Amino acid sequence: MDKKVKLLLIEDDPSFGAVLKDYLTLNDYDVTLAIDGEDGLEKFKSSTFDICLSDVMMPKKDGFTLAKEIIDLNPEVPIIFLTAKNMREDILTGYKLGANDYITKPFDSEVLLYKINAVLQRNSMSNAGSDDEDKEIYEISNFKFNTKLRQLEVNDKMYKLSPKENELLKLLCKYKNDLMPREEALTKIWHNDNYFTSRSMDVYIAKIRKLLKDNENIEIVNIHGEGFRLLVKN
Repeated sequence: MDKKVKLLLIEDDPSFGAVLKDYLTLNDYDVTLAIDGEDGLEKFKSSTFDICLSDVMMPKKDGFTLAKEIIDLNPEVPIIFLTAKNMREDILTGYKLGANDYITKPFDSEVLLYKINAVLQRNSMSNAGSDDEDKEIYEISNFKFNTKLRQLEVNDKMYKLSPKENELLKLLCKYKNDLMPREEALTKIWHNDNYFTSRSMDVYIAKIRKLLKDNENIEIVNIHGEGFRLLVKN
């Protein structure tokens, strides 16, 4: 029998926290519920966890302060923030702190399960020795991508990428067949998240799509309001 994933849930709303704990437990997670940031830190210190799911706005200790302290204690434990709807500054702050993902309230419970599973898989790959941040060569389907030289080879044609095209394609490759969060890309590449930088990223996505358009096994899919997926069919 597989060992259950140990999840620390920090949520100050007692009703929502209890319902979410029950839902996650029904989906085979071993859930410990903390009622605020201070309680969350104490519970984190007293046990070991595979992942943390934390509200941002909480009494006594907010989610960002708690995340800093958790990362100081164990930087390997992934953190997903629960943020208030449309509070984009929370999302950006979370990524800058080192959060692995976020989900806005109210949210679809199945989407939450997908995000938890995706974060755990990426974290497992990283701990196993995958270092996509420093990876120089990607070979996917019919293209070869050299991140150091900013060269993309597709069907024996060579293209020189701009710095932003290079970083964006690198991030898409890192998240191959997974969701590349829009806010993470904007924060890491454009260092800002507003209407103009968001539109700029859409233009660069269109440019990359054009370079890869001849391969029917590759598609860059727009996940509305969330980000993009580099979908590799074979």
